[in-house]
Formats: sequence, structure tokens, C-alpha cells
Amino acid sequence: MKAYVFPGQGAQFTGMGKELYENSPLAKELFEKANDILGFRITDIMFEGTAEELKETKVTQPAVFLHSVILAKTLGDSFKPEMVAGHSLGEFSALVAAGALTFEDGLKLVSQRAMAMQKACEITPSTMAAVLGLEDKIVEDICEQTEGVVVAANYNCPGQLVISGETSAVERACEALKAAGAKRALILPVGGAFHSPMMEPAREELAAAIEKTVFSAPVCPVYQNVPATAVSNPDEIKQNLIIQLTAPVKWTQSVQNMITDGATLFTEVGPGNVLQGLVKKINKEAETASA
Repeated sequence: MKAYVFPGQGAQFTGMGKELYENSPLAKELFEKANDILGFRITDIMFEGTAEELKETKVTQPAVFLHSVILAKTLGDSFKPEMVAGHSLGEFSALVAAGALTFEDGLKLVSQRAMAMQKACEITPSTMAAVLGLEDKIVEDICEQTEGVVVAANYNCPGQLVISGETSAVERACEALKAAGAKRALILPVGGAFHSPMMEPAREELAAAIEKTVFSAPVCPVYQNVPATAVSNPDEIKQNLIIQLTAPVKWTQSVQNMITDGATLFTEVGPGNVLQGLVKKINKEAETASA
């Protein structure tokens, strides 16, 4: 079975989408529509901008979303997903590609999500850290025992877990994790504590926007980050999207469940190849490809 997976924040690079824009009239039309919806020429930043400009949350999230969704749309009839999943922000790309959301609504929600997350990041100093070489349970226990807000945020693959929370609590947890035998516990260059309770103000803001948006039944099951299982009911999809901002991304569990349910080929749709690497680490037998 064909599974399509969509990357999240961090996959961006200067020049992303330029080839699509220049070689596909459909892509060009959709990129220009996106410029109008966003009210600024995001294509200029994507194609010619600096890494710094691309790193701004209000740019990064729509940029990665646009690259993924427009690439999926240019695949035409050859795009026949039997299951989809997206990593964090990528879940919005997956939902548009699978027909649960329109292109316009998806872009508006991603833009609102980015702004809301940016605001939440400015309230309290917060960050994320990558922890390598420890079992999930040990990481979870140490987070629980650490003073302050720090939680497991991204289950990326076995032995790679990202933690998230107040800067001081994440730093304390990193020291304890190294003492417990982690190969690395490394603070990441991110704007704030995504997928943690620190995102509660953003969750409330996004919830209002999601509630007002029309969702349809997708053409295939969507393996969402929150339950890590196949979801097709539009109301359930909405609820999981709302919870997603403050809940962990269960990527390892999602991929494992997709394989159990029959996925044989994972095609990454969007910038970079991070997800292909993670899929291989979750199951080295799985076949991967780039769209």
C-alpha cells in the first residue's frame, strides 16, 4: 500500500518550490494565490530569501505547507494515496492532499497557527531539546521528575525523542538525561516549546479558527499525530488537530501503525528527506521515496 508522508518545520531551504513554480502552470497559479491569501509575497522569500528570513515562524510554516501541498497537486493522477500522515505542521499538508481541507482553508489555518505559536513563544522563555540513545520510558520519567514544565514532545524514531518546555526545566532535564546515559541531549534552535503545555494560548486561538472551518471526509485514512492511528471522521480530525499543539507528535507509533495496516512504500512529499530517514530507523525494511 502507498503511504504519503509530509514534513514539518525545519525542512525548509532557500530556493524551495522555485523549480515547481517555473515548470508547472498549476504550481505557479497556486503559489500566486497563496501570495494573495497571505498578503505578502512568500514566494520571494522561498525562492530567494536568506536562511534567517525563512526561519521566521510566520514564513516557515506556510512555506513548508505550500511546497508539500503544491507538489502533491502537480503529481496529478499519479497521486493516489492509500494512507497519509504529516509530522506536526505536516499534518495540515496531509489533510489538504487527502481532500479533508481545501487549499485555501489549509493555508489560512497554517498561517494562523504560525502566528498563534509565535505569540505563545513570546510569553515565557521556552525551548526544545533532542535526546538521543535513551529508551522513551526513561526520558518520560526524567521529565516527570524534573522541576518546572518539561515533557516528551516528538517521538521521532526509536532512540530519538525531543523534549519541550520552560528553558530552565529543559536545561535541568538535559543534565539529568546525560547522567542517565543519553548519547546526546542537545538544545535545539527553535522559537519555543512546541507540543507542550506552553502552547496552551496558541491552542485556544487555533481551536476557534478550526471550529469555524469546514472539514470533509478524506479520500484515505489520515494517521494523526495525537492518536497515531487511522482517522477518517471529520469531527475527530478537527479535535485531534486542536489537541496537537499541546500534545506530543507520535511519529514512531504512527509509522509502526501504518506498516501494521499494510503500508509498503512511504513517499515523502515536500522539502528535504528527514521523514524518509526516520521511517528507515523505525523499520529498516520499509521502502521510501521522494515525490
